[in-house]
Amino acid sequence: MALQTPDPVAQAHDRLIARSLEAKDATQAIWASDIEDLTEELNQIKVEFARFRLFYQWGIEQVSTKLNILRQEFEDIHDYSPIEHIRSRLKSPESILTKAVKVGCDLTLPALRERIRDIAGIRITCSFTSDVYWIASMLSRQPDVTVVATKDYIANPKPNGYRSLHLIVKVPVYLSDSTESVFVEIQIRTIAMDFWASVEHKLSYKYGQRLPPVLKAELDDAARIAEELDERMGRLRDEIRPMEAIGSGDARHVDTP
Repeated sequence: MALQTPDPVAQAHDRLIARSLEAKDATQAIWASDIEDLTEELNQIKVEFARFRLFYQWGIEQVSTKLNILRQEFEDIHDYSPIEHIRSRLKSPESILTKAVKVGCDLTLPALRERIRDIAGIRITCSFTSDVYWIASMLSRQPDVTVVATKDYIANPKPNGYRSLHLIVKVPVYLSDSTESVFVEIQIRTIAMDFWASVEHKLSYKYGQRLPPVLKAELDDAARIAEELDERMGRLRDEIRPMEAIGSGDARHVDTP
């Protein structure tokens, strides 16, 4: 029986297929390695970012503790507290990155730490406009609270009628082996200001930049009424103060007819 001569073309084809399979296996191995490295890098970024946000949560707790002590002091000792409510919020990772892109901030933790100063936020509501400045003054006098920026939207309301006092403060976060400082944004406003801002926020969320003119007019009028209400409540408080002094048994500094 004659021996079959190997087909050179078939042999070349087989070698090509073998090499292709080897290259495919090598490529898949490289991809698997790259994916594993990328996954590990992303997990590391996630851990670092979570720790980054944790510092701001601790900053919120630091300021909240100070405010709660002040409120407790005034309620127990002075029978009146200028602080009605305290609320806090920590920006989500998505909100932080959105804000960073909006302001042109580099997406690095040092840049975020320096440029984005409202990651931690606290809102304080009180009854009277004078209390807003009183609270701000009490906070600013604390030795470990540094006020780095103030925006007074009460004296100078925003064009849409928004009124509030904004402070950017820097507070220390004490760790076991170090101390870190973080920015906290504090918004202080009256109940009337807070009510108006809440409604305005809901309408803006619903309509975006396309608020119907009728609603815009209503909102502007509501801002005017809220401001008038604060002024009226302030005058009523000034009338009550002499009565409080008489009720306390000390009328020496009260002008009587």
